[in-house]
Amino acid sequence: MSADSAESGHGSSPAAWAAVVIMLIAFAIGTLAFWFEVEWLVWACAGLVLVGALLGLVLKRMGYGVGGHRHTPKAHN
Repeated sequence: MSADSAESGHGSSPAAWAAVVIMLIAFAIGTLAFWFEVEWLVWACAGLVLVGALLGLVLKRMGYGVGGHRHTPKAHN
């Protein structure tokens, strides 16, 4: 990549961070629940993954995604 390219940060926005953190936590807890055979918690974590994805979409539509009017990108060195 050239130094003068206008890179958007590969999804580094509040919407992306919130979605990924929620889904990562859900996957981690869901994996432990699967290991310990706690079926209801596995399904609850699967639902939480969907909630994380929906939250990311909602925040993006509210302007917190890359290129949104409420997101200020930081300069990358």
